[in-house]
Amino acid sequence: MRQHLLRLSIVLAGAVALTAAYQTTKSPQTMAGAAKYFLNGLSPDQKAKATFAFSNEERLNWHFIPRERKGLPFREMDTAQKALAHSFMSTGLSPRGYQKATLINSLEDILRQQEKNSKAPMRRDPEGYFFSVFGEPGDSGNWGWRVEGHHISLNFTLAGGKVIATSPMFFGSNPQEIKSGPRQGQRTLPREEDLGRELVLALDAKQKTTAVLTGETPKDIISFNKRKADVLDPKGLVAKQMNKKQSDLLMSLIEEYVGNLPDDLANVRMEGVKKAGLDKVTFAWAGGTDKGQGHYYRVQGPTFLIEYDCTQNDGNHIHSVWRDYNGDFGTDVLAAHYRQAPHGTAVAGR
Repeated sequence: MRQHLLRLSIVLAGAVALTAAYQTTKSPQTMAGAAKYFLNGLSPDQKAKATFAFSNEERLNWHFIPRERKGLPFREMDTAQKALAHSFMSTGLSPRGYQKATLINSLEDILRQQEKNSKAPMRRDPEGYFFSVFGEPGDSGNWGWRVEGHHISLNFTLAGGKVIATSPMFFGSNPQEIKSGPRQGQRTLPREEDLGRELVLALDAKQKTTAVLTGETPKDIISFNKRKADVLDPKGLVAKQMNKKQSDLLMSLIEEYVGNLPDDLANVRMEGVKKAGLDKVTFAWAGGTDKGQGHYYRVQGPTFLIEYDCTQNDGNHIHSVWRDYNGDFGTDVLAAHYRQAPHGTAVAGR
């Protein structure tokens, strides 16, 4: 009975944290609180799996394929712990972003039913999403966290009570549109696909000669899972060469990715985009423009990169990512801080 009441109190605490997550004005405090509730609800063995030193190289070891990872997976949590895990995950996402993440997770069941082979139960597992906390969650020092599994990688870094990095942020979808069954017609990342296509179709013939890349369509996002994204060749149409309708579509596309974050973090991200210069942002497209044709696009600014591809499974399998050239994992911000610290001075979180 006592243990039941303890579990119930944990679930209620998680519900409170979930509600707080959508009061999107204090993300650092909300994240720290949800992380503590999550970790306090784990057994010692589970906590050992879920936690790492902030300096551990595992913090940078991100990917989006179906593989085993370090961290604590859903499959090793009870019902109350899963509720706390979802509450924790929600602190890094807007309601829209959280909906995308949960839909992506649910597609593992669809893939398992479609593939019907001996490997599918292991490769297609909605319980195979892993939670990792790096360092000690709190209002000071350095810490970070990650939620990752097939087609999801959410990475956050905090220092001194501030969120200093919200990338890489990866969302994928397979299938992008469910073709049969009770969920037929459901699409997981519809605006990422539709806005990109709408923008390229809005360009005139001369603009397309600049925006549409020649040659073979990339088979995947070019930045893939590199720890530091390379600045890609800035091919494509520059925003300052677009008319108002086209530039509005470009902004809507950027906002779709930015809007996966809670409002306060989304505002910071968008301020960075604008400060670096919206007129310097380029849009490039490759592949067909008809639905079902493989295609790729990228939106690149001085400080950020959006990549998207839908080339696999007859143009019904999306990979999309946001990268910050000087901000992924907070490495550049932290490196600058370490350089400024007096020689021999310990830096919190190391």
